[in-house]
Amino acid sequence: MTNLERAVRSGHYAQKQIYSRARLIAWSHQQRLATALALARSFAGKRVLDYGCGDGTFLGLLMGDAAAPASAVGAETHQPAIEDCQLRFAEQQGLRFVQIDELRHADSARTFDAIFCMEVLEHVVEHTPLLDDFERLLAPAGLLIVSVPIETGFPLIVKQVVRRVAGWRGIGHYPGTTGYTGRELATSVLAGSRQHITRPVFVREDGMRFHDHKGFNWKVLRSTLGTRFDLVRTLTSPVSWLGPQLSTQMWFVARRKQ
Repeated sequence: MTNLERAVRSGHYAQKQIYSRARLIAWSHQQRLATALALARSFAGKRVLDYGCGDGTFLGLLMGDAAAPASAVGAETHQPAIEDCQLRFAEQQGLRFVQIDELRHADSARTFDAIFCMEVLEHVVEHTPLLDDFERLLAPAGLLIVSVPIETGFPLIVKQVVRRVAGWRGIGHYPGTTGYTGRELATSVLAGSRQHITRPVFVREDGMRFHDHKGFNWKVLRSTLGTRFDLVRTLTSPVSWLGPQLSTQMWFVARRKQ
């Protein structure tokens, strides 16, 4: 096992997701990352940003890929997470981890050929500042790649069952997902293109406000993204041909409006 592989395996999200003891959870997250890597290969030799990089799993896998970018940056808000990534990936050339605030310096403008933002926007209370960042950071011909969970329709029922069973078994990464009343669950299964239930808002110790997964509607986010970017492609995972009616993640590929 290489040092890069060890660094990926030791990530706290990686251990709970792609290396989960629950095969269904592991498979779903492995397929999500496989989708991300497939999309990222078109940026071989270029500049990639993972906005909300978590434990660095995606960038670690990407830098070990045959079509690795020339440089990659992982950005996070939580300083301990950044320091953990910096320590584990210290030997990997071309890869660095920074505070998101550092990307607001003038020299970061129009820097990245691809910005990945995966499993982040469902937690964000106010999207405008992030969309501002994406527009400013993207190179003129750059692409924004976003993935979010599907938390409506039939997939929500499946996820709630899996989360409950995973919680009973003490595995996975779902203890913070607020439960649904029967009426909320029915409304969410039948949700259309508008926000269908009130989403709970939580506050971290540092004062940051955030949502958990409850009530997230990917169709609402699609409309929000469409006001600021041209959506050039949508796809789903873990199985792309199943579509959002039977998948767990939704993907959007977008570029600056022309």
